[in-house]
Amino acid sequence: MSRRTPLLAVKEATAARMLDIHTNEFRSLVQIGALPQPIDIAGQVMPWRVSDLEVILSGAVPDEGFKT
Repeated sequence: MSRRTPLLAVKEATAARMLDIHTNEFRSLVQIGALPQPIDIAGQVMPWRVSDLEVILSGAVPDEGFKT
């Protein structure tokens, strides 16, 4: 039996699928600040943290960088 490593961060298309919305809608929600921006590490844009998306879905107030 193989164990899958849990994803810590996902690309835009996967993040949209996790929320069951189209990629364009996901992108629009990010743009207006309703969803977090992707991770920026040393000037490189990385994927979205799964934990940030989970915070939004739980109704909790996020700690940083985006409006709810």
